[in-house]
Amino acid sequence: MLNNKDIFFEKKILIYGLGKSGLSSYNFLKKQNEVYLYDDKNIKIKKKLISYKTIIKKKFDYIIISPGINIETCKLNKFLKKNLDKINTDLDIFYSLHNKNKIITITGTNGKSTTAQIIYEILRKKKVDVRLAGNIGNPILLERNIKNKTIFVIEASSYQLEYSKIFKTKIAVLLNISPDHLERHRTLKNYVNSKFKLIKNQTKKDYAILNVTNPHIKQKLVTQKFLSKIIKVNKSIDPKFLKKINNTYFMSEGNKENLSFVLEVAKICKIKKATILKILKKFTGLKYRQQIIHKSKNLTIINDSKATSFSSSESILKKLSNVYWIVGGLPKKGDKFLLSKNDCKNFKAYIFGKNKDIFIKKLKKIVKFESFINLKTLIKKIFYDINSSQNKEHKIILFSPAAASFDSFKSFEERGRYFNKLIKEIGNVKQ
Repeated sequence: MLNNKDIFFEKKILIYGLGKSGLSSYNFLKKQNEVYLYDDKNIKIKKKLISYKTIIKKKFDYIIISPGINIETCKLNKFLKKNLDKINTDLDIFYSLHNKNKIITITGTNGKSTTAQIIYEILRKKKVDVRLAGNIGNPILLERNIKNKTIFVIEASSYQLEYSKIFKTKIAVLLNISPDHLERHRTLKNYVNSKFKLIKNQTKKDYAILNVTNPHIKQKLVTQKFLSKIIKVNKSIDPKFLKKINNTYFMSEGNKENLSFVLEVAKICKIKKATILKILKKFTGLKYRQQIIHKSKNLTIINDSKATSFSSSESILKKLSNVYWIVGGLPKKGDKFLLSKNDCKNFKAYIFGKNKDIFIKKLKKIVKFESFINLKTLIKKIFYDINSSQNKEHKIILFSPAAASFDSFKSFEERGRYFNKLIKEIGNVKQ
């Protein structure tokens, strides 16, 4: 396998997709290679931007593809399928130069960013040179002043892993798998395989930390053998340890699951429990990921805009009561709501958006619900219901859409900011 530093040196390279990842690859490669750029959209980058007609006539040594490019539906799909062996990613470029560094890579359907952030903060507390990159933080090729002892914590999506050829990681963390991104991967099998590619590329000297209670992960371990040392996580956390943390953030099942992986990584990295506790006690979570934006005697408001599938909402719903659950957006293909009617006694769903009928069909036999044309109208109704309620118990507004944001927003962050704005304007509550 090619993995030396000269792979991407003095070559003719096409970079396809000019988002953050593509542009960082271009700036990294342009001085030592003949680099050309292409994007399906009409963008304002004139330098080295070439036409489709020119591309199909040229012979490239490598094609660096951005995570957002779908080979099946993009404009260069026929060209890419003929040149599959030449496709690489920014992760491959990075690994060709820094394969001696310790790399910790986190993937999974839910919890990647939170887990990566906690691991990064724990390592930083240990006062080592650690970088947080990938889907969270900077694109990996923007990192500078890298030394041999630099440690990388990388959040990797299925899109990045799917097209990577040589990237390997010392510690692979696979948190969970549930049906997601099937509009891109087409089948659940393909999606699972993209995640397991991270482990498939490992050697006997590497570690793979896996959630063996997850049926898709469990099945893969039964049907395929891997070289790396497998560490099986069952999500359970010692209650005494949780008591020492004394942080309500780690009370939800999802965050307990994330924590169980963090502790295994900490063991491998030989980090003392005292160091871990200092970070966990103060950890408040990331923006728009089960983020408490308001808490008073009578009301808690949680912004979980990052929840883009039912599974990511289910873990927090299980632990809460008197919940006004806000759900809606662009539904994920193949996504299913797995809570029972009995599990849903403590909340009511407020469904919004263009695709509300799809969510109504999936939830109507299980959850009490109302539907609304947009989020603004919905928020007004929730505050009306809360203010007119005879129930004086503590109430929770949970914005956990269980869907992608692209029906109305550019990103889950934009959706999260809009929700906060509505809460402030309509609810008149402090954040």
